[in-house]
Amino acid sequence: MMNYIDFRSDSVTWPTEEMRSAMMQAIVGDDAFGEDPTTNELESYGASLAGKEASLFVASGTLANQLAIFTHCNRGDEIIVDDRSHIVRYESAAVASLTNVQFRAIEPKGNAITTDEIIAKIRNPLDETEPKTALICIENTMLNGNTIPLDTMRKLRYLSSRYHVPVHLDGARIFNAAVAQNVTAAEIAQNADTVMISLSKGLCAPVGALLCGNKTFINKAKINRNLFGGTMHQSGFLAAAGLIALKNMRQRLAQDHETAFYLANSLAQFEEIEIDITSVETNIVSCKFKHENFEGESLCNFFKSRNIFIKPPTEDGNMILMTHRWINRQNIDKFILALKDFFK
Repeated sequence: MMNYIDFRSDSVTWPTEEMRSAMMQAIVGDDAFGEDPTTNELESYGASLAGKEASLFVASGTLANQLAIFTHCNRGDEIIVDDRSHIVRYESAAVASLTNVQFRAIEPKGNAITTDEIIAKIRNPLDETEPKTALICIENTMLNGNTIPLDTMRKLRYLSSRYHVPVHLDGARIFNAAVAQNVTAAEIAQNADTVMISLSKGLCAPVGALLCGNKTFINKAKINRNLFGGTMHQSGFLAAAGLIALKNMRQRLAQDHETAFYLANSLAQFEEIEIDITSVETNIVSCKFKHENFEGESLCNFFKSRNIFIKPPTEDGNMILMTHRWINRQNIDKFILALKDFFK
């Protein structure tokens, strides 16, 4: 168990004892030949949860997203994406470097991207001077932890068919979205052609993600995975932890959400902090320090001295805190007590 409290991300989680045991005892083969039984089981089980025909086990969510884009698109194509998304902000401009496609980014007027905003960005396929709209990329949950309404997802599926533009879903936290909306992950994922599922965030696996889609697409993505240097051999040792993540850890995500609500309510007592507790849907809490000259570095250093880790607030005082398997209410209470001391 962690001897510190870490709010920086839900990717800081450690594998559980059950995972460590499963990894030690995993039956493995060479996945390059499709002969690793544990990896095969993970891919089959993950695909079933997403309601897809097949899936591919890769080392990270970023690799899964980039494989999806590379497999969907050709050089010079354009993808429509939320400007706030992980693909835009935190994947090192890989779409430009690897696939040679460009973003057509949307800055949503509301909390979630709308289908009308997407339609407005789709290029005219009859105009040869315009790039081709090859893909729509969305993220659920979004980086702020909010979910995209299921009705919006269904409308997205309709417009995808109408305009003949496929949809890729960055579903790094799709199970958080499913819990928050009281639906299955498959009900969300059925509105996209492909979906990425992270195993190493709130699900506690040490590494890995799945790219899910139909068999033809996944077979192409598997070839591209090798091109990217992503083929692994005895990957079953890692896949074993991924199986535990999917079979057991997704069942407890509601606890992380409850802890996040408790955190948000605890933060609401501070006059120095601005927070909308009704905006907290999953395991991510966003708040803002009201003081204009707030020094984020001093806050981080103060908490670090208390064995508490947070990401530095942005220049305008916005701070993101994430709950996960290793954060409980007692940890929240310690954090709040430390915050009181800081403001003193």
